[in-house]
Amino acid sequence: MAGKVFFSVSMSLDGFIAPGSLGELMGRQWMELQAWIFPTRFFRENLKLGGGGEEGQDNDIVRATYERTGASVMGKRMFDAGERMWPEEAPFHTPVFVVTHEKRDPWERPGGTTFHFVNDGIEAALDQARVAAGDRDVRIAGGGETILQYLNAGLIDECTIALSPVLFGSGVRLFDGVDASRVALEPIRSEPSPRATHLTYAVRRR
Repeated sequence: MAGKVFFSVSMSLDGFIAPGSLGELMGRQWMELQAWIFPTRFFRENLKLGGGGEEGQDNDIVRATYERTGASVMGKRMFDAGERMWPEEAPFHTPVFVVTHEKRDPWERPGGTTFHFVNDGIEAALDQARVAAGDRDVRIAGGGETILQYLNAGLIDECTIALSPVLFGSGVRLFDGVDASRVALEPIRSEPSPRATHLTYAVRRR
């Protein structure tokens, strides 16, 4: 049985998931947005940052997200930023399908991550990701524009938002341009932790 298609992001209280400029990634605001994930044991293990790290609610959520994911899909903007910042052993450890107009051979990294470049649109990328994921889930990793395309196309089953106590003021809004006449959210659970509130929704057609 095929798995679900989901996205999982951190979001500021005023609705932003990333700064407006790639040059601001890894800046102060972005680091504050992601502050809930950095101390977790699983995050440190996954990025080979050494021992230690915190157990608890946030750690369990990070681990569960990675364990359910059999393949990921992302847009070219996210890939371009990540290609510069990810370590040699990229943190996905699964196939990743990049929606792009660029023609490029698969890029294999140590640790099980291979990036495949798909030139035929979001549905073709998702079809390939579903095959690669088998009975596990497909994660739409980002960025915001790519998530929105899948959301408006009715291709997302579930989403989880880590609501961080941070204000951006400007940047990339998660739901900027959503077709609210077609997309509805059904609450599944809310899990507060000391650093974020994790909100999970089923995505339904309105």
